[in-house]
Amino acid sequence: MGQCGITSSKTVLVFLNLIFWAAAGILCYVGAYVFITYDDYDHFFEDVYTLIPAVIIIAVGTLLFIIGLIGCCATIRESRCGLATFVVILMLVFVTEVVVVVLGYIYRAKVEDEVDRSIQKVYNEYNGTNTDAPSRAIDYVQRQLHCCGIHDYSDWKNTRWFKESRNNSVPLSCCKPNVSNCTGSLTHPGDLYPEGCEALVVKKLKEIMMYVIWAALTFAAIQMLGMLCACVVLCRRTRDPAYELLVTGGTYA
Repeated sequence: MGQCGITSSKTVLVFLNLIFWAAAGILCYVGAYVFITYDDYDHFFEDVYTLIPAVIIIAVGTLLFIIGLIGCCATIRESRCGLATFVVILMLVFVTEVVVVVLGYIYRAKVEDEVDRSIQKVYNEYNGTNTDAPSRAIDYVQRQLHCCGIHDYSDWKNTRWFKESRNNSVPLSCCKPNVSNCTGSLTHPGDLYPEGCEALVVKKLKEIMMYVIWAALTFAAIQMLGMLCACVVLCRRTRDPAYELLVTGGTYA
């Protein structure tokens, strides 16, 4: 019964190490996605410290690949030192992922205040040219999120661009894609997106932070199972003289 349990633990541990390799790729992808998305919305969210969870999760993903390699070798060779190192590193990564979750919740709560503080400034800097970074950012967000203005399209009336252009219209990025010959004129509000961008930008950024949080929580749970299996294998390897190797099937080392 005990030998069956230890064999099961070793098998699960090898399988988990394969999962760690897959997790490494997924975590790096999530972290890179956060960086890419932040680059699209960085004018609306000036606090670069928000990227800390993404940086940590990419580092964890890289470390998980190394952990999977160490874990597989240690499990197959039944190395006490290797298994102990594996457990210690897993514990450190687990703590790091808990930190990522906490930071994710902290920065997720700050999103709305940060966007509210910076979005008015960005709209005031709009000049309608592709060479201007704030202008590109606003046009991109309005097209991607199907929104217009801060709270609605009427917010454009308070911008410097609207007052200088004097044509009673909003940028073409406010036009609905299914409307032909849309000029952005406020005399045809039905051609424009009715919803403002602030709420949608906040929602998008909060969703991104939740991706980070859920990724960290999921793989933290998997790592707990990995630590448990490694501890079972390590303890049995130390105490039981009849302990069998996974590969050699009976040779004690």
